[in-house]
Amino acid sequence: MRTEPIGESVRHHMVDVGGVSLHVAEQGPGLPVVMCHGFPGLWYSWRHQLPALAAAGYRAIALDMRGYGRSDRPADPEDYGRRRTVADMVGLLDALGIDEAVFVGHDFGASLVWDLPQWAPGRVKALIQLSVPRVPMSSRLPSESYARLASRHFTHMHYFQQVGPADKELGGEPERFLANVFWALSGGYRYLDTWAHPSEGNGYLDVLPTAPPLPWSWMSEAEFGYYVEEFRRTGFTGGLNWYRANDHVWREKQDRPEEPVTVPTLFMVGDRDPVHEIMGAGSLEAMKELVPGLRTVQVVEGAGHFVQMEAADEVNAAMLTFLGGL
Repeated sequence: MRTEPIGESVRHHMVDVGGVSLHVAEQGPGLPVVMCHGFPGLWYSWRHQLPALAAAGYRAIALDMRGYGRSDRPADPEDYGRRRTVADMVGLLDALGIDEAVFVGHDFGASLVWDLPQWAPGRVKALIQLSVPRVPMSSRLPSESYARLASRHFTHMHYFQQVGPADKELGGEPERFLANVFWALSGGYRYLDTWAHPSEGNGYLDVLPTAPPLPWSWMSEAEFGYYVEEFRRTGFTGGLNWYRANDHVWREKQDRPEEPVTVPTLFMVGDRDPVHEIMGAGSLEAMKELVPGLRTVQVVEGAGHFVQMEAADEVNAAMLTFLGGL
């Protein structure tokens, strides 16, 4: 059985990381494990991991990434570049009196976490990565690649680049969008079916499937309601700015070529995750060269993109096994 996702023992506080304040939820003492969500996530996306880690003696730390939830939401996409987002993580450790932590990443949070061993040397003990494998950096600007894909079919990465349309569309119907995108990316649907739609004349809500009524096996009405409440209050611009910063991140990395990740690493992905379907099993094999520290790759049967929620028990067990072996 899953542990109750929210309890009185979860400590909420704001942390000044230098320039922005981040909302942090903590539970437990011990070795720090910092969890970084993706889109459209919140600290709450780790609600099943917080109590499991704390019960095993770890200091579980889940945060609202900049742009999300109760954390500050800078308006300029450049403020979501790699130097700023790495500084958030270093500033968080400094503010909490932590020398070294295990970092957990999902979605764009995983993209950031892959860079931390190189960009914040000495502060990363190990990595636990979900959904997004490490791949070689493209020679092409991300926005150019997105535009090329968009010439063939609708792709949200391209749609999100322009300031305004996606902000208005998603912010205007947060409940509908969240239900449909959570369902579309889950193991219950094949997200690549959205590619049947052309880019021209379509917004994201036009191509996403209509989600079945809640509750689902991995999301209760109350849990879903928390997301709706937060995004109804904040809108989606902060989250979309992570996508709009991808060209800035690419340019920053030209001055700092990527190095192999040598810290101990666990990678987990759902077999129905669209990222896994697009990249294929070959990306997991290729990752071994880019991540010499890779100890375990676990493909979770039946899970989609939100593996830490869809298969919480399996993810928790794998995390605890990995952490116990450090």
